[in-house]
Amino acid sequence: MKGTSTRPRRLRWRRWLVALPLLFVLATVLQVVVLRFVDPPFSAFMVARQLEAWGEGDWRFRVAYDWRDLEDISAHVPLAMVAAEDQRFAEHFGFDLKAIEKAHKSNARGRRVRGGSTITQQAAKNLFLWQGSSRPSRWVRKGVEAWYTLLIEALWPKHRILEVYVNIVELGDGVYGAQAAARTFFNKNASRLAPAEAARMAAVLPSPRRYSIARPGPYVQRRSRAIQRQMRYIGGAAYLRELD
Repeated sequence: MKGTSTRPRRLRWRRWLVALPLLFVLATVLQVVVLRFVDPPFSAFMVARQLEAWGEGDWRFRVAYDWRDLEDISAHVPLAMVAAEDQRFAEHFGFDLKAIEKAHKSNARGRRVRGGSTITQQAAKNLFLWQGSSRPSRWVRKGVEAWYTLLIEALWPKHRILEVYVNIVELGDGVYGAQAAARTFFNKNASRLAPAEAARMAAVLPSPRRYSIARPGPYVQRRSRAIQRQMRYIGGAAYLRELD
């Protein structure tokens, strides 16, 4: 009797072991398909930052986020993001293998360099994932990030990837996206940002809480000038028109 009673239980567990991965695949594909057409009302990182503030007792804290379509954002902003973060954005499939290899070699020699994450990877991480610090959590997050990156590259055009990224990237403590940053730091709409202002936004990445757009130090100023040179080098506004 005991053997026959445990058999249905084992079958149920096996069904769940098969069903759970399938459910995960279906749910994540549905998420990415919907967000190709629907502008995200928030991101996982925004939720985490708001909860963090409330957990610290700061009940007045509010995340600053104001979606704008890419056509309503100065072309200098996405161009500066590409110039600063991912100059092979138009060419890769979500992972820049050359940048990853270069970062790995430099880190092996003990040099501190920027990582090899692409704009697609950063969009996936900011939109869907959590900020874990423990090693197991970090590895799980990296795996899920890779999966979302592949989905986004397969289901979104490059234009949409860039549009979502410039709207959800953190550009100051609790300030997300080009429009919120433009209003917070320059008191203007994102559509009116000049090349130098867009470059300064990109210059604080990937550490927008360490570096300030409003009070740029020597590092941000140097990096901003370098980004402006790279914006011209990759083709200026014509670069964006060539994206699919």
